[in-house]
Amino acid sequence: MEIEAGLLELYKDPALDTKPKLLEERGGAFYSEAAAALVASLHAGTGDVQVVNLRNQGAIPNLPPEAVVEISATVDRDGAHPIATAPLAPEMLGLVEHAKAYEQLTIRAATSGDRATALKALMANPLVGDFDRAEPMLADLLEQNRTLLPRFFPGD
Repeated sequence: MEIEAGLLELYKDPALDTKPKLLEERGGAFYSEAAAALVASLHAGTGDVQVVNLRNQGAIPNLPPEAVVEISATVDRDGAHPIATAPLAPEMLGLVEHAKAYEQLTIRAATSGDRATALKALMANPLVGDFDRAEPMLADLLEQNRTLLPRFFPGD
């Protein structure tokens, strides 16, 4: 949070015209370059290929069209258009479906404020996976973000 606060303070300066060194400490320092390239492509309508997150729309045939995927896409003034690929191999499809289940449960929990669904989401996460880890993790995540997650605290 200190890094984020420091960056926000730096970004208040209208004279700032270089990437702050502090950004490198946060991680993801080069995402700003990718974002700038995306904006430039959208504005110019160049049709170049970039890797973006967007709805699958059939690009990966064995995933639902509404699933959000990170995939190569052509980018023009009308947006990003996914480039079709071969179906995922069974071992990759299982992993992706596992991650998508976690994402869907997370969305359902976030929009409902239902703690049981949030717990299911954490248990579905391939990096968490079990109740003994998920339960204390959920309690801590909710408490640390209490002001940002009012649906989970209806009595506040």
